[in-house]
Amino acid sequence: MVLARGKDHPEGDREEGYDLLVPLNHEGFLDPLEWKKSRDACRVRYFRDGKTARIGLLRRKPGGQWYFDYEPGDRDDEIGFRLGEECFRLGEYISVGREGAFVTYQVARVEKP
Repeated sequence: MVLARGKDHPEGDREEGYDLLVPLNHEGFLDPLEWKKSRDACRVRYFRDGKTARIGLLRRKPGGQWYFDYEPGDRDDEIGFRLGEECFRLGEYISVGREGAFVTYQVARVEKP
């Protein structure tokens, strides 16, 4: 996912975004059953200026809220806005809560292993 167009970035920014290694079902939604089987392999890489800034894991809270977990504790967690209801298809938009605000990203590539 890459930073989508917005007020601060009218053209978006392909140098900022996320690489996600996560299980998707045949429709492109996060698959909680597959995630549960391999949760420690569900990686999140946040990049900025084309360089890795953080590496973490996709996690799920009781009740179903998905989030990106980088360090122990919840201070640095990034919440996915309705991530379980979002479709990870080329061109779709996904919002991530970071530093008190939601930032919108656009799915730029989807690959299957």
